[in-house]
Amino acid sequence: MNILFVYPEFPDTFWSFKHALKFINKKAVMPPLGLLTIASMLPAEWDKRLVDMNVGRLTHQDLEWADYVFLSAMVVQRESVVEVVARCKEAGVPVVAGGPLFSGEHASFPDISHFVLDEAERSLPPFLRDLEGGVAGPLYRADGFSSLSETPVPMWELVDLRRYAQACIQFSRGCPFDCEFCNITALMGRVPRTKSAAQILAELDRIYQVGWKGDIFFVDDNFIGNKRQLKAEILPALIEWRKKRPGVSFSTEVSINLADDEELLNMMVAAGFTSVFIGIETPDEESLIECSKIQNRNRDLVETVHHLHRAGLQVQAGFIVGFDSDKPSIFERQIKFIQESGIVTAMVGLLQAPNGTKLYERLLKEGRLLKEMSGNNTDSSMNFIPRMDPQVLMEGYRHILDHIYSPREYYQRVKTFLAEYVPANIVRRPLSKDEIGAFFKSIYLLGMKGKERAEYWKLVFWSLFRRPRLFPLAITFTIYGFHFRRVAEACQ
Repeated sequence: MNILFVYPEFPDTFWSFKHALKFINKKAVMPPLGLLTIASMLPAEWDKRLVDMNVGRLTHQDLEWADYVFLSAMVVQRESVVEVVARCKEAGVPVVAGGPLFSGEHASFPDISHFVLDEAERSLPPFLRDLEGGVAGPLYRADGFSSLSETPVPMWELVDLRRYAQACIQFSRGCPFDCEFCNITALMGRVPRTKSAAQILAELDRIYQVGWKGDIFFVDDNFIGNKRQLKAEILPALIEWRKKRPGVSFSTEVSINLADDEELLNMMVAAGFTSVFIGIETPDEESLIECSKIQNRNRDLVETVHHLHRAGLQVQAGFIVGFDSDKPSIFERQIKFIQESGIVTAMVGLLQAPNGTKLYERLLKEGRLLKEMSGNNTDSSMNFIPRMDPQVLMEGYRHILDHIYSPREYYQRVKTFLAEYVPANIVRRPLSKDEIGAFFKSIYLLGMKGKERAEYWKLVFWSLFRRPRLFPLAITFTIYGFHFRRVAEACQ
């Protein structure tokens, strides 16, 4: 049996880093971890290939070779999925599909032969039995959540990691919080399920064996959902593992209450974590109450971010406007918060209602839903009717983007971060040829050709004299800014 795994193309979004990746000669941020994991669940005797359309082309020869195409996608990849399914139909290759997009919208894809949805540890085995017996049905769903002890090491030999900026790994599924707009609890549950330290080390060893020596992203939606296991088992194991691999670093997503647990925070830094993404969403208490973001309430959010920076973690964050509670003043409040916090990688989006969330159900009852969401964090339209005047909301949203990504304000935010950031010096990795090349590209594209050239040179000399150890990070941020401005301009 010839199985072709296909990962559809991402559009140009905030998190695609498309314009930044060109500086370091990479094609995509991360490989498709889900498909690599599914590959390890299939019979060993089957021949397997993977085409990630973000790093290469899906050719007619690929489809001619395949007996089945296994397709996985997020909502934001919908447009590319439609194209892939049409090509498979034309080539006469049946498609087996799973992943977040199809969990909520499988009825919208009548040309897909088989859907294997929810958690593959439970839904894939009955499909494979039926497939072998020649009686495979159209839809397979899991009968509950799986234990991650059943999850195998991903099949890393299917990808060329040199094309990616990061490798990735999963420790847990699920989140103990229940934010109204988030579909994670609907898809994964509220009780975090985890892998053992032995599993994590086996996966890390495999990633290292195939040649990866850089940053590894833990794709967990909330890495600290099970603090007890992290402290007792996982982080001590990571600390030991990195002693012989000091160039490897980690990053992940966490809830903001990480800042309340000094022991956990220090252990993460000691284990080699250098950055965390946090859903801050809004500085407005009323909107935090509305969306049930209880972990962010009743705290000085700016000081919390500064505390994490001083501890050695760079905070990346998501922000939202368009809550029912938002007033027209929210736009300037968001700008003020982002600038004062020194969060360089600040993604601001309009509120969307994902299928399966409490927000989706509420808006459906209120008759305010318009369409399925696009999945693009910086989409300039909403999939529901907001309480605020739509024109005021759109103008305010664009005002935020114009301000925080403008060269002057963005570079000032970089300085704010660099001035207070205290790196732990845990990660020791020499600059790569691609990183050195990116510096010279930045001189030409940003320091000579770019409209930000004055701010670029101010930051270069400021960081060389004030924070010389952080000079490579300063250059990285100049490249990020180039990407962010391109994405912001596309939203206008």
